[in-house]
Amino acid sequence: MNSKLSRYKIHGGAVILRNEILLNGTVLVENGKILEVVAGNVDFPDSIEINAAGKYISPGFIDIHIHGGGGHDFMDGTVEAFLEIAKTHARYGTTAMLPTTLTSEKEDLLLTLEAYQKAHKINTEGASFIGMHLEGPYFALSQRGAQDPKYIRNPDPEEYQFILENYDCIKRWSAAPELPGALEFGDYVNAQGVLVALAHTDAIYEEVEKAFQHGYRLATHFYSAMSGVTRKNAFRYAGAVEAGYLIDDMDVEIIADGVHLPSPLLKLVYKIKGANKTALITDAMRAAGLPPGNSILGHKDKGLAVIIEDGVAKLPDRTAFAGSIATTDRLVRTMLQMTDVPLLEVIQMISAVPARIMNIEEQKGSLSKGKDADILIFDQDINIQMTMVNGRIVYSL
Repeated sequence: MNSKLSRYKIHGGAVILRNEILLNGTVLVENGKILEVVAGNVDFPDSIEINAAGKYISPGFIDIHIHGGGGHDFMDGTVEAFLEIAKTHARYGTTAMLPTTLTSEKEDLLLTLEAYQKAHKINTEGASFIGMHLEGPYFALSQRGAQDPKYIRNPDPEEYQFILENYDCIKRWSAAPELPGALEFGDYVNAQGVLVALAHTDAIYEEVEKAFQHGYRLATHFYSAMSGVTRKNAFRYAGAVEAGYLIDDMDVEIIADGVHLPSPLLKLVYKIKGANKTALITDAMRAAGLPPGNSILGHKDKGLAVIIEDGVAKLPDRTAFAGSIATTDRLVRTMLQMTDVPLLEVIQMISAVPARIMNIEEQKGSLSKGKDADILIFDQDINIQMTMVNGRIVYSL
């Protein structure tokens, strides 16, 4: 359902706010923005009434690391792929997303960036786009995961300066901070107002600590493709994981699908970093929202063949995971089922925290007066009943 901008009164539900759940609250929407959040029921003339019928009224979910869904990948480099991924994930509660690339040939990367710029202008039927996230190609080969080693290389100033000078849609770039030139890369990217994140890294603590001073403020898919305690010449060294814990001001993002990180690690991240410094991400590939079977990671013609089973994408030899097939509702459900994190904080981890990390908290991330009307209705099992993006209903049962 694609509804034009209008006045809405969403009432009769438990409204999830930043610091409390307002039982029997009402959210008023006008011209794509939240006009007011009030207790009880109020008159709102000439509005479309939506009765939440005792369910939750929640801020929309923000996914700051996502590759695809519904049979499409952003690396396909087409406007259709962008729009279909946005529609697919809106059905599961995502109201804003940061489309993410994979390591690739420069030509394919630029094609994807061009597609983003076109799709961004006409995307009205799914989750909104809040910028591009470049994941790679500046990674440690030893921590490449399912990234194609053919394209992995050290930071190239001529390359990354050209990309950032020509595409202002880029809002985040993930790289391994221990590589030659990675600190200079961090300085330059950070100076452009783009978030720098550490990823696919074999860095030890001291290298991450130094990188933090050069703009590496976020740990990409924490634990995944990331060094832990290691030994060199018989001596133990703390790795990137330990650095993520020890650097208080570093944010972390986790694939909370219950597969990439089991329950004890989800609990440990929450215990040490807390909800305020932890964002939930899907890191979803094209098979998200589809049944198990064979799929492709990355470009539909040049990507890597993978198998979808056990709720995750795997390499064909099943030696490693090759991407997530999670949707944001699954992340919330997993955190509630596998940890002791309260609902209020879980919602914060998938709305307010990613909004803060991406510096859009003035527009999105909570049900507050003046913010974009990105609103969900879901039941106790986090089954999405309605998704509203910028005041438009893009999905409803």
